[in-house]
Amino acid sequence: MSNAVRSPSPMARFFGQVTLVLPLVIALSGCGGHAKGVMQPVALAAEPQGGAVVDMLVATSRRPSDDPATLFSGERSVQPSITDVAVSIPSDTVRASGTVQWPKKLPPDPATDFTVVRVQPLSTVEQGHDWVRRHSKGGHAMVFIHGFNNTYEDSVFRFAQIVHDSGADVTPVLFTWPSRAKVFDYNYDKESTNYSRTTLERTLKALVEDKNIKDITILAHSMGTWLAMESIRQMAIREGGLPKKIENVILASPDIDVDVFARQWTELGPDKPNFTIFVSQDDRALALSRYISGDVQRLGQINPAEEPYKTKLEMAGITVVDLTKVKSGDRLNHGKFAESPAIVQLIGQRLVTGQTLTDSTIGVGDGITALVAGTVNTVGKVAATTVATPANIVSGDMKQKKKPTDFEDALQDERALFN
Repeated sequence: MSNAVRSPSPMARFFGQVTLVLPLVIALSGCGGHAKGVMQPVALAAEPQGGAVVDMLVATSRRPSDDPATLFSGERSVQPSITDVAVSIPSDTVRASGTVQWPKKLPPDPATDFTVVRVQPLSTVEQGHDWVRRHSKGGHAMVFIHGFNNTYEDSVFRFAQIVHDSGADVTPVLFTWPSRAKVFDYNYDKESTNYSRTTLERTLKALVEDKNIKDITILAHSMGTWLAMESIRQMAIREGGLPKKIENVILASPDIDVDVFARQWTELGPDKPNFTIFVSQDDRALALSRYISGDVQRLGQINPAEEPYKTKLEMAGITVVDLTKVKSGDRLNHGKFAESPAIVQLIGQRLVTGQTLTDSTIGVGDGITALVAGTVNTVGKVAATTVATPANIVSGDMKQKKKPTDFEDALQDERALFN
């Protein structure tokens, strides 16, 4: 009898794959015990005691649901909509920072639950500009783009939590795209981000043209990072570069093929915003995405301290924060940026205002070392590994290349990587 090791049969490989993927699918499908359809406003009897109300402008490419409890469905609309939404957040004495306190029954109780207290559709762009004027916070605007498997209300409550817990002094603008919020509709959601590129671009353009806005921070999560990158890439190509008002782009757990990110990055042109990327090697949602996307590394799972990433990341000035050691209540380790009080405060109080991560007075949390542009620093006691990155890093090309001096050189460099 031969001692040769037999390769697994196709059937064995199939069941091995099922064993790997099924727990992730089940975790992604977990929807918790909270009530659905929470967008029906509840009148506050009095001003919140110890809580707060977060006002936000919500732009969407979703189709209206004709149900005031949900407002918008997961289907696509040819006509974008904008809505003035306000969410009451209970006191910190009944809610831990980093959490969304979903109501378990309706109507919600503002004393203990996140509660929608105002919904006002806006019918014109001019009304949107008037809303911005009335809610201007020092000229800083933050645009949040949610990720895969989110309903309209999911994105509203998550953004309200981020704005409140971060302490960000910003004008909050949410862009929510048509997600069916079903784990097996991954491809539908991905195509919905492509469908929504121009609507997001026009939303950003309207904010750029608003005289009450001085600078814009884009904060995108998961699959929403693909939409963010595609929209600003499209804007840069259309306009010959990005507007200077778009100062910061923050990509949290980016569900982007690393090779594709290289091309997107290059095509933004020579004058790019400040980029910060939050990654985690234990992100189980991105592990599943990688599995169903041809086994190509996702940007949100890279280890920025290892080659080829470390050397080449330094050249472009993108800060990468490694959250692998940060603990959170998320079973998938996919939402650490929002659920870690230290990290979300870092976003709101440092990155939005254009400050760097090299200041030793940041004091972000526990257990992280920071590597900024190749120099090791201790940032409080935080667990963040930060480096910087050029376009060719993610292609895996190990050769040292000269830094492009203009956009044409960058395009040639990029073409050499992909051809």
